[in-house]
Amino acid sequence: MPSNDVRTLTKAAVPTAAVGAIAAVVSGLVAGGKGAIGAVVATVVVILFMGLGLYVLQRTAASLPHLFQAMGLLLYAAQILLLFVFLAAFRDTTLFHPKAFAFTLLAGTLAWIAAQTRAHMTSKILYVEPEPSASEKGEKPEKSGHSS
Repeated sequence: MPSNDVRTLTKAAVPTAAVGAIAAVVSGLVAGGKGAIGAVVATVVVILFMGLGLYVLQRTAASLPHLFQAMGLLLYAAQILLLFVFLAAFRDTTLFHPKAFAFTLLAGTLAWIAAQTRAHMTSKILYVEPEPSASEKGEKPEKSGHSS
């Protein structure tokens, strides 16, 4: 994974984990231990789903750049749909508090999207690959200037 992608992943995952930690504390105070467990599970699910989506999107950008925008829209729609499916599947669970899970899932997803947007807006990504100079190619530089 190129360093720009790792920076974007880090800049999105860290705020999401912080939101998850705050949600776990609040859920633990409001709903007890099961609330805290639900918040932690939701945070892990958001980071995994969104991180995997970012990885797939970066791979698509590298191999099929003409499909990047369409793939991004499709990927975000699929991620949100999968999160709703995951939420519906664990709606009646007794392993953790479902409302704490749902609210943390929503807060974590919004935090990830906001942080990823900010990371992309502040990153300096080259739009054109610069040609390597003659010294980087291992060739002797050509003489330029007046020849007399």
